[in-house]
Amino acid sequence: MTDQNSSDRDSRHKNRMERKKAVVDAAIAAATDTRGLLLVNTGNGKGKSSAAFGVLARALGHGMQAGVVQFVKGRSDTGEEAFFRRQPEVSWHVMGDGFTWDTQDRSADMASARAGWEQARAFLRDPAIGLVVLDELNIVLKYAYLDVQEVIADLQARPPLQHVIITGRGAPEALVEAADTVTDMGMVKHAFKAGIAAQPGVEF
Repeated sequence: MTDQNSSDRDSRHKNRMERKKAVVDAAIAAATDTRGLLLVNTGNGKGKSSAAFGVLARALGHGMQAGVVQFVKGRSDTGEEAFFRRQPEVSWHVMGDGFTWDTQDRSADMASARAGWEQARAFLRDPAIGLVVLDELNIVLKYAYLDVQEVIADLQARPPLQHVIITGRGAPEALVEAADTVTDMGMVKHAFKAGIAAQPGVEF
């Protein structure tokens, strides 16, 4: 590539970035509202809970208090729980009995979901809690263990600056509509499909 071609490319790049910066700066200037956000991580891909716990770490870095309720999941040997339980700013509750295909007991699963939601409500009523993570709540709503309209009403009644992250496959449309940010995580490849067992530190 000649010096002239390189100079032209650099000039075009600079012009594109200047235009992009103007658009980004205008969008930032227009975003003046500040309030608690409702985030939903859904889809069939890996990483929904992992992303939520990444935000949990970020919130702690800003000095926030946080509450976590894990629905469906029953294991207590995960790396994220072991780490976050050591943080005094986090109140962590595992409220599930295990995956639905293991429990095979709808009545028991519904009772666990109700107990989990009562704990979630306690967080949602506490203005000192800056972030609430409701892990796998979408699964509970998908199977109608809890009423989605009741859940949305409680979410909408929470303190105005409190953030909530909800994870799990199959987020109901009503929750998607109520949310501020929704991420649908797709799966391209997964090691489990190749017969590779779940690995501590990566999968749990």
